[in-house]
Amino acid sequence: MKTKKQASLRNTPFFIYIALWLLVWLHVCRGVITLLLLFPFLSTNSKNNHIQRWSKRLLKIFGVELLVNHANLLPQSSYLLAANHVSWMDIHAINAFKPIRFVAKSEVASWPIFGWMAKQLGTVFIKRDSTRHARQVVDDMASILKTQSICIFPEGTSTIGKSVQFFKPNLFEAAAISEVPACALALAYFDRYTGEHSEVPAFIGDMGLIGSMASILKNRRLRVELTFFAPAKNPPSIPIDRKALASHTQEQIALHLEKRCN
Repeated sequence: MKTKKQASLRNTPFFIYIALWLLVWLHVCRGVITLLLLFPFLSTNSKNNHIQRWSKRLLKIFGVELLVNHANLLPQSSYLLAANHVSWMDIHAINAFKPIRFVAKSEVASWPIFGWMAKQLGTVFIKRDSTRHARQVVDDMASILKTQSICIFPEGTSTIGKSVQFFKPNLFEAAAISEVPACALALAYFDRYTGEHSEVPAFIGDMGLIGSMASILKNRRLRVELTFFAPAKNPPSIPIDRKALASHTQEQIALHLEKRCN
């Protein structure tokens, strides 16, 4: 009988690995065709249904199981969602649960195919080294938040997922301006065989997108957990403060990751 450790070392068989790459690109092509031919004529609800189904299928191809905790804590109206950032897979995991608009670094827009797809899905891109552009993005976000929810990754970078880095407060200003709740989301990846935290999907250092995709396809035994937290409730007499929102959501995620991933 194989031990958990031995099971965790299993890689996807070569011929299945090659077939999975074919499935990935066929799935991407299907997404491109849908965006080109169908999306201009669809309602928002129909678009979200397509995004959710596409994302669920992508997770299935990569062998990533989705587990969602405390989704009932999310507001019924629009909100700002602040999450820790581990992988490019984060976006698809969130969309597989419930499609949402994202804020991403401007470099993502230049990614082949996936950058174009992100643009078509309404992603807001930010130049992180430009204060003027960040101000414009905050104003754009505040306008969007009146009717739609937005997800941000306030660390400004991705990590291995065991802890959370400092949350930059700038983008939380959009929640303060539009007076919408700011909710926290803790993202964590685990090995389904061992139950231990996994660094396989971590998109860090000099790793490229294709290399990261290959790593996950070779290790198709991941589970991604999305754990949501209720928004902070300020007394009516106390105005919403972006630094307080950033600190509160960072602390919620940090405490969860410390207990769950270490």
